[in-house]
Amino acid sequence: MTTGARAVCLIVLDSAGIGDAPDAAAFDDDGSATLPNIARAVGGLSLPNMASLGLGNIVAIEGVAPAERPRGAYGSMVETSPGKDTTTGHWEIAGIVLDKPFPLYPEGFPDELVEAFERRAGVEILGNYAASGTEIIKDLGEEHMRTGRPIVYTSGDSVWQIAAHVDVIPLERLYELCSIARELLTGEHEVGRVIARPFRGPPDGFERTADRHDYAVPPPSDTVLDEIKAAGLEVRSVGKIYDIFAERGFTHTHPTHSNDEGITASIEELRATGRGLIFANLVDFDQAYGHRNDPSGYAEALEAFDRRLPELLDALGADDVLILTADHGNDPTTPSTDHSREKVFVLAAGSSVEPGVDVGERSSFTDLGATVVDLLEVASALPGRSFASELTRRGD
Repeated sequence: MTTGARAVCLIVLDSAGIGDAPDAAAFDDDGSATLPNIARAVGGLSLPNMASLGLGNIVAIEGVAPAERPRGAYGSMVETSPGKDTTTGHWEIAGIVLDKPFPLYPEGFPDELVEAFERRAGVEILGNYAASGTEIIKDLGEEHMRTGRPIVYTSGDSVWQIAAHVDVIPLERLYELCSIARELLTGEHEVGRVIARPFRGPPDGFERTADRHDYAVPPPSDTVLDEIKAAGLEVRSVGKIYDIFAERGFTHTHPTHSNDEGITASIEELRATGRGLIFANLVDFDQAYGHRNDPSGYAEALEAFDRRLPELLDALGADDVLILTADHGNDPTTPSTDHSREKVFVLAAGSSVEPGVDVGERSSFTDLGATVVDLLEVASALPGRSFASELTRRGD
């Protein structure tokens, strides 16, 4: 590489896996393939802009033909860490490989943990079982409104979630309850995230609000975000990225409430950045469609993103690189409403990116973080094999 990038814009399409993780069966996810199975379920996906970058050259997706001359570079990644959750995926992208998974509670949280929370918070809870967030408020929402007791639940992910109606428990109090839970959940019970899940409306029309807030466990060591920031460059968060890293390693944060806002914010941050990384998460794929087993909604969200992809490409300067990827799968065509262990795609574009380059199947998500710091010419002590030299054009 002859010159460094001015800015790298890394966008995670949350849960947009492509299937075929070698160890999927060990996670009970054999056969899960989020994008291919969605395409099959809806009779094909229309993603011409992602296809032009090389998406169809990575994996067979109905409606997404391989490009004869891809405009971008393309490849795939396999996760090394033993997990399939948001925190694990994003942390590995940023250079942290976990040696053990975050704890899961398929039968609910232990009584002693719940009792400790109730004593500290001065409340009695409802729930304490694994459930879909939309289903548990249907089941327990009326009782919650009658009693004022918060709804505590988990999922197939390593999370302690608290749902509360905004007219029963004000947002500030819900956030306080989540902070109390985060303080308690340490040691063997150190879940990846505590999540505030406010909802509103009448019992026959409950809906979750956009004021979700994640309380992540802090990363155990420095990430590529810390290294980029320490080098004097900017690190701009878009969406829930700031929460996933417990607010560490950033110079700016830009909260969003939808994919559409996240795309607009990424463009704005690209234009505002002097030099550095824009790191964005588009959560709707996972939150609104994957967890709700809605392949049609997921397909529509993918196609909506694809329609706006030219705006992102047009926002790139001469020395900027756009990278698209995912953090895990969440196949809405399977009976499970949980994340799935899948490979993820990598697409890269920009005037300095060599079109049509296949960077292959990377053996760890850390390769992407190593590539980002390499593009920005920042020294790194973290694991990962950079593919920046394959990605970028050489000078004459």
